[in-house]
Amino acid sequence: MVQQRFSNPDVARKILTGYKSFAVVGCSSDPHRPSYGVALFLRGQGYRVLCINPNVEECFGDACYPDLKSVEEPIEVVDIFRRPDAVGPHVDEAIEVGAKAVWMQLGVINEPAAQKALDAGLDVVMDRCPKIDFPRLVGSR
Repeated sequence: MVQQRFSNPDVARKILTGYKSFAVVGCSSDPHRPSYGVALFLRGQGYRVLCINPNVEECFGDACYPDLKSVEEPIEVVDIFRRPDAVGPHVDEAIEVGAKAVWMQLGVINEPAAQKALDAGLDVVMDRCPKIDFPRLVGSR
């Protein structure tokens, strides 16, 4: 299965231990949404979390950005909470802003976009969740 190469736990571990900031694309300000829970978890583990959603003004008391290009600081990991068919433009933008990795959440499977990110030199994880992977792959901080 081609998808397995984008679900490698070693790459997930590398991202979780090697990078300190996540831009969460599709982040919601609704505490009942998975993107909110994952962003909150990442913040609790000490990561810098930048919320990306053109329909939300703020998350966790911080400004929410309409897109990755609006962020005025380096972005390491782009964590995508979007439908699989909407992932491509976010990967293009991740490459454009110089992100180091793309992480597609559980159920977000877009192999052409993942391959494009990989070909551009980014670390890529697809169909995984950092909130689930962190305890298994990193432990506690």
